[in-house]
Amino acid sequence: MALDNPVLSRNPYFNGKTPQVGETATADQLRQMYDRPAGAEPQAQQGVPQQTRPQAFPAADSALPTSERMTYDGVIVKTAMLFGTILIGAVVGWMVPQLLFVGVIGGLVLGLVNSFKKQPSVPLILAYGVFQGLFVGAISQVFAATYYGGIVMQAVLATLSVFAVTLVLFTSGKVRASAKGAKILMIAMGGYLLFSLVNVGMMLFGATTNPFGVLGMQIFGIPVGVLVGILVVIMAAYSLVLDFDMVKTGVQQGAPAKFGWTAAFGIAVTVIWLYVEFLRLFAIIASSRD
Repeated sequence: MALDNPVLSRNPYFNGKTPQVGETATADQLRQMYDRPAGAEPQAQQGVPQQTRPQAFPAADSALPTSERMTYDGVIVKTAMLFGTILIGAVVGWMVPQLLFVGVIGGLVLGLVNSFKKQPSVPLILAYGVFQGLFVGAISQVFAATYYGGIVMQAVLATLSVFAVTLVLFTSGKVRASAKGAKILMIAMGGYLLFSLVNVGMMLFGATTNPFGVLGMQIFGIPVGVLVGILVVIMAAYSLVLDFDMVKTGVQQGAPAKFGWTAAFGIAVTVIWLYVEFLRLFAIIASSRD
């Protein structure tokens, strides 16, 4: 099924499209998995004559030794390493908030590069973590200086709480990913993206003077941003469910261990999105009280 996070859903190991053990993959499937050009053949296996090898591409990675496969522990370690890198960048960004746009541009470029790479690049993923850390640290400093110092800790605790609750509910089977839920999420995210673009346009052209644009307006005394923010947090939480489900699929498919970095990258993208949304939500609440 097509899932929301392009970082994971593009990869056949995470979207459930790799052949199982005992099956064979088509040439197109293996070109997608290994980034082979059209007409490429697998390299000759040691000790097996060329003419006796099967013509179909075997699902070799599904038969990897257990020690070379992606595991939950491996994903946890790689995710922790990536978030450690993000934290280091965040400390620098907090101390030098002028690096905000450096983090935005660098994070955007490396985010796109890593999203479209079929094979994970550890240096590029860690570099993404550094730039995103600069962005997170700098924007946190700006919000703390503009509104109140406790806003950052509130956003961090809220993000960690949603992450923990979502993970517990997923592992316990209380919440599951579904094709229908993924489609609804994709539609909702598309609508939110369009709304955000319109909102930014209105702010740039002076249609609204509120620092949050339409989000700062009120309906029956409730800021629009609060209502939208709650919906977006729910969207981000379900996006985490889909991320966890794709990691589970990758482990079950016997993906190579290096794809644990792809999983870590995909989770980081969602968590950072969730944190920024909480930061803005609390800022809108604070500004409505003034």
